Amino acid sequence: MDTLIHVSNVSKRYDSDGAFAVADVSFDVRVGEAVAIMGPSGSGKSTILNLVAGLDRPTSGTVTVAGQRIDSLGETGLAKFRRRQVGMIFQFFNLLDDLTVADNVMLPAQLAGLPKARARRQADDLLERLKISNHRQAYPARLSGGERQRVAIARALVNSPDILLADEPTGALDTATGEEIGRLLRELNGSGQTMIMVTHNPELAARYANRLITISDGKVAADSGAPSAEGSPVSSAAVRS
Repeated sequence: MDTLIHVSNVSKRYDSDGAFAVADVSFDVRVGEAVAIMGPSGSGKSTILNLVAGLDRPTSGTVTVAGQRIDSLGETGLAKFRRRQVGMIFQFFNLLDDLTVADNVMLPAQLAGLPKARARRQADDLLERLKISNHRQAYPARLSGGERQRVAIARALVNSPDILLADEPTGALDTATGEEIGRLLRELNGSGQTMIMVTHNPELAARYANRLITISDGKVAADSGAPSAEGSPVSSAAVRS
């Protein structure tokens, strides 16, 4: 299995004289893995997710995704990387209330330059796949939490990203709905989607990820299934082929 994400000796602090949010973190994620990152509040979990997404830049170290050093990209390059290679799911959905379900899902595809008709077809296919197509013309405020998270997952997948990043994807849901979304994420991973999720829920991590990285005080305290050192990050073309 090829390495998709390579995080090497990464440290991040937000103030030049402040404490490090993460310190000398290294790990690899291979194509098709489902990785859960756990740790107490303030341990650096979400910072790691943001570094992989290109939303934050490391203070030191390197982040390579699909063979590309994203920590050295300019703002235009980072925006292109995020649109095409990363799908993000948030705890509180982050849907636009003044857009319909279909338009929320279409938006990232249109921002990536996809013609509207093709973006609509891709959105419709995902809404059907995620069993939410009957709400395609509804507005997010009229949906349940589980339905809104399904819409958010469809939006994250619309550009066929290399990586799906989920920050507490079940944190705003009741237990039953959270388990439903967890099963959906496992199905997506079963179809080959590479995934990293941040969660406080050890049961979610145990059931729906095949690897657990534990973060403590900004450092990797444990990694249940670190890949071997052999192999190197593969090119984006190889990942997509």
